Amino acid sequence: MPALRRSQIIALTISSLLFMEQLDGTILATALPAIASSLHVDPVAASVALTSYIVGLAIFIPASGAVADRFGSRTTLMTAITLFIVCSILCGQASSLPVLAFGRMLQGVGGALMVPVGRLVLLRSVAKSELLKTMTWMMMPATLGPMLGPVLGGFITTLLSWRWNFYINVPVGLLGLYLTWKHVPQLREKQSRPFDWPGMGLAGGGLALLSFSAEMISHNAKPYWFSASLLIAGACLFLGYFRHMKRCPNPVLDFRLMDVPTFRLSVLSGAASRLAAGSFPFLMPAMLQIGFGLSPAQSGMVVFAAPIGALCSRLYVPRLFRRFGFRTVMMTMGWGGALAFGAIACFQPGWPLWTLTLVLLASGAVQAIQFSAYNSIAYADLPEERMSNATSFYSTFQQMMLSAGICVAALAVTVSRTVQDHPQAVAADFRVGFLVVGALTCIAVPVAARLRPDAGANVSGHGKK
Repeated sequence: MPALRRSQIIALTISSLLFMEQLDGTILATALPAIASSLHVDPVAASVALTSYIVGLAIFIPASGAVADRFGSRTTLMTAITLFIVCSILCGQASSLPVLAFGRMLQGVGGALMVPVGRLVLLRSVAKSELLKTMTWMMMPATLGPMLGPVLGGFITTLLSWRWNFYINVPVGLLGLYLTWKHVPQLREKQSRPFDWPGMGLAGGGLALLSFSAEMISHNAKPYWFSASLLIAGACLFLGYFRHMKRCPNPVLDFRLMDVPTFRLSVLSGAASRLAAGSFPFLMPAMLQIGFGLSPAQSGMVVFAAPIGALCSRLYVPRLFRRFGFRTVMMTMGWGGALAFGAIACFQPGWPLWTLTLVLLASGAVQAIQFSAYNSIAYADLPEERMSNATSFYSTFQQMMLSAGICVAALAVTVSRTVQDHPQAVAADFRVGFLVVGALTCIAVPVAARLRPDAGANVSGHGKK
């Protein structure tokens, strides 16, 4: 089998796992009211089904690279997929909110090991000259996950039950398990390094507390002192981790990777863009249904334009970067993402929906091109021995910024609703959310501008005849 063909199969195998994990992370957004009613709890309390998953991710993502190095990539992936499937069934069978929250947290552990380890396998299996094309293959199915989640969740909850939002992970997971066993190589470090247990406790605990406190603050949860206490405790743990990292030869999260310019700028520029990606599945369906009065099915048909735009654009990603280079494309797409969110914020009830569909097509295309750039250039100048630490670090920041996007958007909507004294959120409040997130994504442009014009040329082929 030719090398490129093999890399494509590995990429699609990893993408099936990424699709399952990202779909699961967003599919429950529209099902929370039904979950609250079924389990006889307050709808606000039901949001723990989302936050507990994020906590599981936050704690274990930093350890993913070290676990793969010790036990092997195929073994780690198959264990993670099995855990994810079993916990999906547990969540679907949950008869109380604590059981659901526990199952979701364990699901987060499986998700934390699946995606970073999968990306590590890909990085170690392909040449850097093929990295951009292979990443494009990997991201094509995975692009659908975050955008399809709220839409698919609405249809499943309406036609079947909220429990089927978990059961659909079973066939996808079994397919991923078979493909992993058949196609993913068993890669591991020849000499396993001592695991950083103190760093795991400090970094994982700090990220979990920061994630949970941000979720509470964004929803104006009371008591305020509890949210503030969690925030301070998380910050203190993370400060303690920085002190620990300076003395540890193999830290679980190695911030010294930020000394590599292309990796650092990909992390920072990508952080701003991922705020938008994280906020979109929350803001868009809610604005269409609450603000514009569309049904879940109608809003789903409109929102589906974004993943269509993303899929179509990926066909042209390699030649686009070969022609213009990473720096120019990243700066242009940074402005494009901000303008798309600004255009969505200007949309008014009663305007033709086809105009919004065009904007969403463009927005999906822009995000797809952006993330192809970030996920490729991040590893362009890293040596092989640092790939394991880099995938753990990058995946941690990626997940945190996607989660932060939801929190920032929710906070903007909450503040707008409070200031304008709206009993319930209206279209104007969601427009504020789009404007705030769109303004923050502009940060990606000056950060990308700091790249060299030939940055990542060994990956994009820019400047080569």
